[in-house]
Amino acid sequence: MTFSQLPQNNACKITLPVEVIMTQTPTLRAAILQQIDAGMTQLVIDLHRVEYIDSSGLSVLISALKRVERDNGEIVLLSPTPGVRSLIELTRLHQIFSIYEDEAAAIDYICNELANKQAAH
Repeated sequence: MTFSQLPQNNACKITLPVEVIMTQTPTLRAAILQQIDAGMTQLVIDLHRVEYIDSSGLSVLISALKRVERDNGEIVLLSPTPGVRSLIELTRLHQIFSIYEDEAAAIDYICNELANKQAAH
C-alpha cells in the first residue's frame, strides 16, 4: 500500500495492494485511519492493482468513508479491476462511492470538491 500526497493539503491517493483480504485488513485499516486522523480527509483509493478483495476488505473502505464523512471529507474509488468492480456493484457500494476510471478526473474532483467545501464554511 502506498500513500501519495495530492495538491491539496488534506488530500491523498492510497494505492491498495494486489489482495485486500482478512489477514491484511487490520493493518490496512489502521494505516488508512491513521492518515485520516492526521488530516487526510479527501481520499482517492486506487484499486487498479487489486485482483481480489473480500468482505473484510470492503469493510475497510466503509470504515474509512464513515471516518472521513465526520470531517466533511470524501472518498472516491479509482480504476477497480473488473472482478473488484463486480463485487462493488453486487454489494451496491457503487451507490455510496463515486468510481472513476480516469486518475486525473478523480484527483481533480477530490481537490476541487475540497476547495468548494472549504469555501462554503
